Amino acid sequence: MVTPMRSMRVNQCGKIHEVKAKGELGRRIRDMGLVPGTDLVIVGRAPLYDPVAIRMRGYTLTLRNSEADLIQVEVD
Repeated sequence: MVTPMRSMRVNQCGKIHEVKAKGELGRRIRDMGLVPGTDLVIVGRAPLYDPVAIRMRGYTLTLRNSEADLIQVEVD
């Protein structure tokens, strides 16, 4: 099932299916290593659910929900 990263639960695993961001934001997201085929796990959320913390490629990264909405993930 493919879903936006924002809707994933803590400790849920998945693989990036598509990055819908275009332009400068899309380039910045891809420069951070968020490219199709990358495995990730949601490791936490702030108290108001923004931002979301993900673990991938051996490091932890946080994204705003507006950025996470642009990343489609195939969940396990």
